[in-house]
Amino acid sequence: MQTASALVALVSVHGQFKNKRAREIMARKRVILKVWGDNACFTRPEMKVERVSYDVMTPSAARGIIEAIHWKPAIRYVIERIHVLNPIQFENIRRNEVGSKLATTSISKAQKTGNLAEAVTFIDEDRQQRAATVLRQVVYVIEASFEMTKQAGADDNLNKHFETFKRRAQKGQCFQQPCLGNREFPAYFEWIDQVADIPKSSLPELDRNKDLGYMLWDIDYKNKHQARFFRARLEDGVLNVPPFGETLQ
Repeated sequence: MQTASALVALVSVHGQFKNKRAREIMARKRVILKVWGDNACFTRPEMKVERVSYDVMTPSAARGIIEAIHWKPAIRYVIERIHVLNPIQFENIRRNEVGSKLATTSISKAQKTGNLAEAVTFIDEDRQQRAATVLRQVVYVIEASFEMTKQAGADDNLNKHFETFKRRAQKGQCFQQPCLGNREFPAYFEWIDQVADIPKSSLPELDRNKDLGYMLWDIDYKNKHQARFFRARLEDGVLNVPPFGETLQ
């Protein structure tokens, strides 16, 4: 009985050690990235004509920045937290935009007939100035983790993609220039090794704990491109992002 009890205790201790080790390994695989820029515009979808930005970066924008550095079909990024380091400041600007979109019927007709004349738009003749309410002097820290997808092969694993991302982020490499909502607002980035190294937020006390209302979580591409939303709230300057199952249509 003593031998059996000792064996059970040994197995239990070994299991606890393995679980603790697994948690430690997963903790090291978290992506922590500092991003900043002169301006940002995370457009509210309810604003149909003129662009008005959310108060802080959306999870989908954070995913776009990370995927610009390293992405493969084998992995999926899960945005967990967004730290807001600078005060939330807005400014109004005017931007040149194309006034209209090509009609899908014109494109379909051009594909069938081979006559591309009807599928052309001249930007200089269809340009409009529109007002935009954008953020300025933004600084964020994104915390994210990896998930393997069904497209992962035998050679794919979390450690491989984590090390690839870390190396590319440390060297400032990216497949395309990350942006802060719009292409004309480039995002600059810097790798952070651990949570303890995240800079302190300079948010005023009144903005550290703030209800931001409903915010775009991301687009559900598998379900007819439905938009998913969540109730966003800053808690001590941090936006905690819920999992997919807790979002709303």
